[in-house]
Amino acid sequence: MRTPIMLVIKFHRSRLALFALALTMLGIGNVCAAGDVSAGRQKALMCQTCHGLDGQAKIPEAPNLAGQSATYLIKALNDYRSGARKNDMMSLVAPTLKEKDVEDLAAYYAAIEVTVSPPPR
Repeated sequence: MRTPIMLVIKFHRSRLALFALALTMLGIGNVCAAGDVSAGRQKALMCQTCHGLDGQAKIPEAPNLAGQSATYLIKALNDYRSGARKNDMMSLVAPTLKEKDVEDLAAYYAAIEVTVSPPPR
């Protein structure tokens, strides 16, 4: 038989699990992932021509990376590294990255805070 306190604990645990899942899906729960933000900033110097050191794309063909989920960035970079995802520039750069480089870059770009405001009227 379940006591009222057991039901409350179970309820709160399930809410906590849902909250953690939501944070992970939004990329908030792993802003820094396993990477080193400072090391990622140094490695991002080679990315700045296209993606900018601030993560804001400098050329129309490149995506903005600032504030992206570290999980997404790691997956994208690993897909470029393996050839599962294709792009002329990334096919030259990505294969040179080690796993630690990928984690550091993802941590750096994910840690950049992005603000959004309504468009001007």
